[in-house]
Amino acid sequence: MFSIPGSTPVTITDAAVKQIRKLMERDNRHGLKIGLKKGGCAGMEYTMDYVDAPEANDEVIEKDGARVLIAPTAQMFLFGTEIDYETSLLESGFKFRNPNVTDACGCGESIKFKDIEELQAERGQ
Repeated sequence: MFSIPGSTPVTITDAAVKQIRKLMERDNRHGLKIGLKKGGCAGMEYTMDYVDAPEANDEVIEKDGARVLIAPTAQMFLFGTEIDYETSLLESGFKFRNPNVTDACGCGESIKFKDIEELQAERGQ
């Protein structure tokens, strides 16, 4: 992943930590893996899956017993993202505050990112 030494490429709020830990314990899983896939009206969608073990190039982020794995193909696009868990009267779920997103659809399910060249330039590559 393209991180600064000593920094965490993705941050996890306390509310998200609590929910991730709860899901890991309930289903006896290694962690929650986050990735991206093509789809939706804006072009890309986040994916979230339980995993039993990390794959070779997954970025692993741990905080207070919660474990998030970032798929290699999503790492550049998720750099700087804050993962939160919000509960309201109508819904609850994980929320991604991602500085690399340039557009999102009205329903909030799909996103569009900065161009790959722009992301690489920001990371000094």
